[in-house]
Amino acid sequence: MKTPNMSLFLKQISKVHRMHFVLMVVDGASSHKSKDLIIPSNVAVILLPPYSPELNPTERIWNKLRRDYIANRYFNNLDEAMEAVDRGLSDLKRNRSKMKTLTLWPWIKEVLNAN
Repeated sequence: MKTPNMSLFLKQISKVHRMHFVLMVVDGASSHKSKDLIIPSNVAVILLPPYSPELNPTERIWNKLRRDYIANRYFNNLDEAMEAVDRGLSDLKRNRSKMKTLTLWPWIKEVLNAN
């Protein structure tokens, strides 16, 4: 991912959640920390320390998608695999309590309460 794409992604997130403040936890990819990254006013980006997947809530989402939607399945092509991931993300989007269980860790609650 290049920085302009990350900026566009943040802009989309900002627009969809315009009535909320979004705290986005990201790894150290260059597009996440570039000086050229455009971060909307209702979004904050928290950079995780290097080599710390145990701190990244997104890793738990990917693990759930792999386990429940991709593992032990045969796909004829990449499009079929992407459809399975899309189904999983849609299911998680509809299940807010599951998303909170996967991603709202105690350290994230502390950061949210501090702001």
